[in-house]
Amino acid sequence: MKTQILIAAIFFSGLTFAQQKKSDTLKTKSIEGVTLTKQVFKKQSDRFVYDVAASPVTKGNTTFDILKQTPLLSSTDDKTLKIAGKNNALIYINGRKSNMDADSLVQFLKNTPAENIQKIEVITVPGSEFQVESSDGIINIVLKKKMSDGLSGNMRMSNSQNKFNGSNASFSANYRKDKLGISANLSGGENIQGQSYVLRNGNDLSSNESVGDINDPNKNLGGYLNVDYQLNDNSNLALSWNTWANKSYNSTVDLFNTTRSYDKKNDDYVMNYTRSRNKEDARSYNNSVNLNYELKTDSLGSKLNINAAYLNYKRFQFTDNRTILSDVYGNDIRLGKQTFQDLPQVINNFSGTVDYIKKFKNDFTVSVGGNYNKTKTNNDTKNNTLDYVYDKFGNLQGITNTPTPNHFVYNENIYGLYLTLEKKFNDKFSGKVGARYEITNSVGTSDNAATPDLQRIERKYNNLLPYVSFNYAINDKNNISYAFSSRMRRPSFWEINPVRNILTEDNYTQNNPFVKASSTYNQELTYMFNSSYFLILNHSLYKDVITQVPLQRDILKKRLDEMGNPVLDENNQPIMDPHKQLRYIRTNFGDKQEMSAMLGIQKTFFKQYLTANFNIGLQHNINNGSLSVDPTSGDVFPTYENKIRSTSIVIQTNNTIRLDKKKTWFLGVNYFYVDKQQIELGMLKDLMSLDLSLKKNWNDWTFAVNVSDVFRTNVVEIEDYQDNGNYNYVKNDQFRRGVTVSITYNFGNQKVKKVRDIEGASDAIKSRTR
Repeated sequence: MKTQILIAAIFFSGLTFAQQKKSDTLKTKSIEGVTLTKQVFKKQSDRFVYDVAASPVTKGNTTFDILKQTPLLSSTDDKTLKIAGKNNALIYINGRKSNMDADSLVQFLKNTPAENIQKIEVITVPGSEFQVESSDGIINIVLKKKMSDGLSGNMRMSNSQNKFNGSNASFSANYRKDKLGISANLSGGENIQGQSYVLRNGNDLSSNESVGDINDPNKNLGGYLNVDYQLNDNSNLALSWNTWANKSYNSTVDLFNTTRSYDKKNDDYVMNYTRSRNKEDARSYNNSVNLNYELKTDSLGSKLNINAAYLNYKRFQFTDNRTILSDVYGNDIRLGKQTFQDLPQVINNFSGTVDYIKKFKNDFTVSVGGNYNKTKTNNDTKNNTLDYVYDKFGNLQGITNTPTPNHFVYNENIYGLYLTLEKKFNDKFSGKVGARYEITNSVGTSDNAATPDLQRIERKYNNLLPYVSFNYAINDKNNISYAFSSRMRRPSFWEINPVRNILTEDNYTQNNPFVKASSTYNQELTYMFNSSYFLILNHSLYKDVITQVPLQRDILKKRLDEMGNPVLDENNQPIMDPHKQLRYIRTNFGDKQEMSAMLGIQKTFFKQYLTANFNIGLQHNINNGSLSVDPTSGDVFPTYENKIRSTSIVIQTNNTIRLDKKKTWFLGVNYFYVDKQQIELGMLKDLMSLDLSLKKNWNDWTFAVNVSDVFRTNVVEIEDYQDNGNYNYVKNDQFRRGVTVSITYNFGNQKVKKVRDIEGASDAIKSRTR
């Protein structure tokens, strides 16, 4: 269930090796004159290059599988990708982002075969020419370049079994004839995402506990169509269309809730039991179109790139949240409260980019460009809460109806300019300096706001974002580089939509239209030896961190008898007991520093029978945030503080073992370990997972079996204890242990050219959709 999964998603926001939604994007600048021979892993001036075509791991795998096995990349939740030392990873394919939301992008990567991948570029500190936010890094997937006309493609089918069964299928085709190139993909599948929760919060006087399951069925269908036509020897015109649809009907939450309240008069605790049974129907549609024109202006590689794009994103979500009075054994007694929510979101974006790269004969390159984004989000929210009143015999006496509609419209305009200067001084030393200047103007309006401050919210930002990097090749085996960048992070569109996503009656997430952009300053020092061994030192400073903060307080509620009626005192007045209310507030939460040191190796052994990728490192987190007021309502809470430091160990190893001389049988052994560390919500306990795979290549067919989380150790647990006596505990099991069986078939002329690289104009926006 999408709204409730938000709570699980925030657990991974502070991990060096975690992966999300929520995240979700593709981009890179063009690379010219790059030649990779037998070096599988290589450091270039501003990126690491992993030559997938020279590695045995590609065939029969999906794109997502390959990304998880790429040096410096990892995923702990099998949904989102992380770069070591980075807050988020944006995914680009041949320099072009996909305008998909996070969930759709993950399904797309999991349904796309990896046979056509030539290399994967990891850009840890993107230059000024990239429209990225915060400490985001870039993963660029470069497809193989093929030389002759014809048709080629592949088909893949897979079936997975963890808590539930799921299936996926995909079909991809590439066609080229003279000046015309076409590539297309169609993929889809269905699955049920199962989760179990244990939630506890409170203090000595009052507490809540919720235990139960969330099951989220999903059906996905989508793909892309790219058409590229060469107008003449120097110019090309291209049209790209991406589409994805998701249907998630009958998503359910079933939690058994126990509340404990201290009764001063009787010096005892009063226990109350309820069930939260929520049902959600949701569907989303994502369509984008991009028109690209490219003109080569000289023989050195100088070129002009112009893009115009339109993005339309729609999500329709209806929830029925029920609080049912229960006995101690979990048996239903009667319906106590019901909240209906209609939560639509429509996003329209018009975008344009102009980039000009001028190359000079003395290895000097000037890049200059600009972009414009105009976005409107329309959120016509309707909430309706029903309170059921019974008599002492359990007969329904009346229903109190409390509607709370809110139509929130958000308009945003972004103007950006950049200049980058890149110079190769000699065979050993090269450098790049640049800057982006961004202007952001936004207005959010609400026709039925809870407070006057919410009726109109204006934001204006003017940001100068510098960038500098240097690369020095000491000799053929030793290379050292340094990079610094400044970035800002704008809140995602769903984060500023002022809605509540209800989990239980007293436990929900609250979005916040007052969230302001945060700033990030990144530094990275890299040393690489013999294209196989590397050391990366990273430091990131975050100002006004955007995150979710757990605020809890005591609220007085009527004590109810087993029939659901108020218990009266001797004066015939309802007895009021303290109850814990927990809100996960999306807001700015102080500053944070992350420092990491990562030592790694990517190398083959024993005459290429073993390909090993191993990383080990330390991460040090310094948190400095506090919050006591809900910014959306002004409600005062006991102060929540997170001023804790933590140092943790991170280990990741991916190994491919060739089992025969003919290179047809392969065994995969992958493992990661993330030590406990302090994140915004508290202390995240250690995570680990062992994954095994067996693959057989037979002519154009590939058969594979993958077993994930063999020992079922990848389960999230977070604990937090405040000085004021409040505690919060979360345990979330997403049933990641499972088995996947897949079959892949490659057909046609395997020498077909790829479609020309194109970067879409609306690429920077789609990562901020849900």
